[in-house]
Amino acid sequence: MEVTLLGTGAPAGLPRPDCPCAACATALGPDARAATALLVDGALLLDLTPGAAFAAARAGHSLGGVRQVLLSHPHDGPPVEVPAGLPHPVRVPDGRELTLLTGHRVRAVAMDAGGTGYAVTGPDGQRLLYLPPGGAPAGLETAAAQSYDMVLADVVGRPDALARLRAVGSTGPTTDVLAVHLGHDVPPGGELRRRLAAAGARVVPDGTTLVVGAYEDVPDVPRRTLVLGGARSGKSVEAERRLESFPDVLYVATGGTRGGDTEWAARVAAHRERRPGSWRTAETTDLLPVLAQDGPPVLIDCLSLWLTDVMDEVGAWDDAEWAGGGEKALRRRVRELTEAVRCARRTVVAVSNEVGSGIVPATASGRRYRDELGRLNAAFANECEQVLLIVAGQAVVLRG
Repeated sequence: MEVTLLGTGAPAGLPRPDCPCAACATALGPDARAATALLVDGALLLDLTPGAAFAAARAGHSLGGVRQVLLSHPHDGPPVEVPAGLPHPVRVPDGRELTLLTGHRVRAVAMDAGGTGYAVTGPDGQRLLYLPPGGAPAGLETAAAQSYDMVLADVVGRPDALARLRAVGSTGPTTDVLAVHLGHDVPPGGELRRRLAAAGARVVPDGTTLVVGAYEDVPDVPRRTLVLGGARSGKSVEAERRLESFPDVLYVATGGTRGGDTEWAARVAAHRERRPGSWRTAETTDLLPVLAQDGPPVLIDCLSLWLTDVMDEVGAWDDAEWAGGGEKALRRRVRELTEAVRCARRTVVAVSNEVGSGIVPATASGRRYRDELGRLNAAFANECEQVLLIVAGQAVVLRG
């Protein structure tokens, strides 16, 4: 089964007319995107958009052989003219299945927002799933018989849609996940590709023709990632974003509750509000058992608070205790942690503060903490496939 992406953009396209935002300003050449539409084997058109016939011609195809035109979402704006010879576009009722004379079978998938998804099975048995903008499947069978060979979805706007598919086995290691419906809310330039790669997805230019089921060299999701950054740099948001397309994430909060501290409680509440409802939370600094267990991805936020707790335990703030064995005890605890990360089989994303670039602390204990955190970050980073530094909400890739 062959799919040509006549467009990969949001319904308004990218760039939007007369929009001065950074994403629109840089959406030039291959990054310019018409509204998403798919041509399947020259016989099935999913979403009719303005200029579809010209887009097909530019990609070396004709719409003359199209036998069915299906719409996935309400189209705003003026009515789209139906090119001569094309069947009238329709939306299939949820759950209904139809078979084309070409041998393609199409099933309408109910969504949790306005629109209809379409599961398409080709004459060769290959399967693709196409989801409308802003939507996720409303209900999926548990333990799907087989995963789709290709999924085209609004990965940026609804990463939870991909998480739902993964939860029931509708996507697997060989599923080619493509981001479509890309609008001016996507990050400009190469940042979009980096974010998608972290979710196991990719993006292609308009006019690209793909063979469903063919192997694509998509970067593997790193098993171990360290996200560094200063205060309010966006490091926690970046870490959470990396896992929001995965179900059953374990969020390990190392800061505790700090009873009576209202400012800290507000910070914790803000973090909880951002996280998907399916994530589980564990408040602990005992990271070794967490890393030793098999299971879903784990997000540790953060290592700097873990270090504070350990330095409290070993008496690092007292010079006599530090010299009398506290320093050696801390080195052992850090070594145990990094060895656990090295042996971890589950996906791990850890957050830590980068504090060594600012003002030198005025106290000896502050300088000791700064130095030990730098050592911890370096040791942890050595065991990670990917290391990121977040500055002003922007990710600088240090490794991976």
